[in-house]
Amino acid sequence: MLALRVVPKIYYFDTFKEFHDEFKVGKNDLVVTNEWLYTPYMKPLGIETNVIFQEKFGAGEPSDEMIDAMAAEMKKYDFDRIIAFGGGTIVDICKILALDVPEKSVNLFTGAVAPVKKKQLVVVPTTCGTGSEVTNVAIAELKSLKTKKGIAVEETYADVAVLVPETINGLPYKFFVTSSIDALIHAIESYLSPKASPFTEMYSLQAIEMIMNGYKEIVAKGEDERFKYLKDFVLASNYAGIAFGNAGCAAVHALSYSIGGAFHVPHGEANYQFFTEVFKMYMRKNPKGKIVQATKIFADALGCDPEGDVYGELENFLNKLIVKKPLREYGMVEAQIDEFTDMTIANQQRLLANNYVHLEREEIREIFANLF
Repeated sequence: MLALRVVPKIYYFDTFKEFHDEFKVGKNDLVVTNEWLYTPYMKPLGIETNVIFQEKFGAGEPSDEMIDAMAAEMKKYDFDRIIAFGGGTIVDICKILALDVPEKSVNLFTGAVAPVKKKQLVVVPTTCGTGSEVTNVAIAELKSLKTKKGIAVEETYADVAVLVPETINGLPYKFFVTSSIDALIHAIESYLSPKASPFTEMYSLQAIEMIMNGYKEIVAKGEDERFKYLKDFVLASNYAGIAFGNAGCAAVHALSYSIGGAFHVPHGEANYQFFTEVFKMYMRKNPKGKIVQATKIFADALGCDPEGDVYGELENFLNKLIVKKPLREYGMVEAQIDEFTDMTIANQQRLLANNYVHLEREEIREIFANLF
């Protein structure tokens, strides 16, 4: 089997200026970003380029309506290269904008229109969680279908991924935590995936170690301690992205899309709600398989007994970083336990195929019910 594939070229710079000096951002580029990123990082450099501010087209995570509006705006500019300078929303949107976008982008996600790459894509992520700069996955809320759906094809890979730890400085603490927990979940889900290889496992394990080490320092010394470890978190997110880009994510992501789509819960935060509960179910179903190694990794990091309730201990530890909430606090009602269970099974087979063990409908329902 193919053991590892990394499609984009990966660059690393300490500062945005170093990136600009190398890539010479200019009039033949379209930069898709946020004004709060443009002002501190691009404006002082006097860069003359085409710019679209994503927030002018809607708040929150990507939607087909947002993509359609931005694709129409993009037609006003003459450019060869898209530079996605932002978080997961901007990166996922730009993976679609680099294609030949039909009038209704939902048709790309449903497969009604085949994807065709039209523009070169450079991704400069400003969070430490998605790993999206090295994957071909783009996720959007499809308003007309009332669900989230992903597209993952050759054409949605970036051409270049650029890591710049300086650009993470302004990430608020809550988003730093939820995005880095997302990276942790990418790492552990890809590690347990049936598609994992010795190479993806290497990236997964290194990401887990770096994230957990950073978390221990933050828990011990306070949230400002994170600024000393931004390089580690940026690299760990990238390593986890390489791992799950090859081996895939699984049930944590599959279940989270229901509340993400229905209640506009940010992706990393939604994943956090399901993380330990899914792994407790895995342990119940098959505690003697590969999950033994995964459990020992967390037990060693937490200093607890690997034979004990490691995922309960992990949940308590993560709650010291940010408190997990019952799903009802997002607006979920009891009737949606069955609705979201069936929606997950119907729409997320791409992810559920990567589970450590197969989860039956009643087991998925139990996870939703326990978290309600």
